[in-house]
Amino acid sequence: MMSQSKLKRVIGKFGIAALAINGLIGAGIFALPAGAAAQTGNFSPWAFLICAVLMLLIVLCFAQLAMGFDHTGGPVAYAKRAFGDHIAFQTTWLLYIGRLTALAANTNAIVLYLSFFYDGFAQGFLHSFSIIFVLITLLWLNLRNAAQTMSIINIITAIKLLPLVLFVLLGFTYIDLDKVVAFNLDEVENLSGALLLLVYAYIGFEGAVIPAGESKEPKKMIAKALISTLLITAILYFCIQVVSISVLDNVAISSAPLADSAQVMVGSIGAAIIGIAAIVSISGNLSAIVFTAPRMTFALARQGNLPKWFASISEKTKTPQNSIIFLVVFAMILALTGSFIWLAIISSLARLIGYFITISALVKLKKELIQSQTQWILPLGLLIPLLALCVCLWLASAASWQSWLTTMAFCCCGSGLFWLTRPKTKNKKVE
Repeated sequence: MMSQSKLKRVIGKFGIAALAINGLIGAGIFALPAGAAAQTGNFSPWAFLICAVLMLLIVLCFAQLAMGFDHTGGPVAYAKRAFGDHIAFQTTWLLYIGRLTALAANTNAIVLYLSFFYDGFAQGFLHSFSIIFVLITLLWLNLRNAAQTMSIINIITAIKLLPLVLFVLLGFTYIDLDKVVAFNLDEVENLSGALLLLVYAYIGFEGAVIPAGESKEPKKMIAKALISTLLITAILYFCIQVVSISVLDNVAISSAPLADSAQVMVGSIGAAIIGIAAIVSISGNLSAIVFTAPRMTFALARQGNLPKWFASISEKTKTPQNSIIFLVVFAMILALTGSFIWLAIISSLARLIGYFITISALVKLKKELIQSQTQWILPLGLLIPLLALCVCLWLASAASWQSWLTTMAFCCCGSGLFWLTRPKTKNKKVE
């Protein structure tokens, strides 16, 4: 089997947190305030926090598993230990499809945000050319080396958070406490519908566990980064929503609530800054996806579940070059042919199914983790994993049958690759 040592451990504590933050904070926060307000009105800031609590159940399960594994792949390692090769493959394949479709969806989104400055980006040749340019740039950056790529991701993380934090700080002078606490029962009754929407704001955290083989002290740092990042992100989302409903009389009808709020507070220059912040934010999200997702196909190939072509590592840069190329090429095809909404729905559904299997692995492996004297063990026995499984099922049940059909088609394609590869790699190691 290919040695993990060929992948350099260059990702530090801030780098792991940056991967998690960029996975969580993408395009969603710039649009979700309107949808949340439409569903739950002045209760919407609290809806963000409630959704974070539900997602925390899932994140805690991933954090527990991260304490017991220190090699690249994340969910593929967890599911393989618990259920064997085929389930491990499908788990990782589903999460990979989730990231592949998210890459395609958010590439579309970043180009659409560019149309804020010039209408020509919205459609036609310039739209398609921009999609190709963005993805080729990401390909070039990620083929360099992991350390340089992480430096770029760290810088983008700092840049993307700054405008959002400034938005909140500036908005504190506009906060209307009466709006924040004066919600009615009708708004609370719509909470379930809002949560199905808001969960999209918290999907993507799993990117931090995938490159464990390139992380310094992964067992120690990844769990802390996952939990702290979710909590910080939840507080940021809550504050952004509080400012939005305080500044705007009717957030629900705004197509760009943060930009509209900024325009009220500081004029057109504020709206332009938020537009730029959206582009930077999505750029960070795309960078994190292109960094983490290829490590999934790399891990599958390393275990003999995909052609060993995917396990190729550049001798010069020590990056999984073929897996990176594969991801970007297929994301380009999807981005040029699919809509943002369709791709986002498939991404969310695929990840929820992947989360379900991963958490099921924890249910089976928890006794083993306890016996191995893992540094930290989830309290309350199996209660938290079982609640997390219920959350996954409930959220996934809201998807349409068309979305399920498309996702299952992706699963069948993955199974085909698995069974075509296995006869050639069974009982063999990838060199």
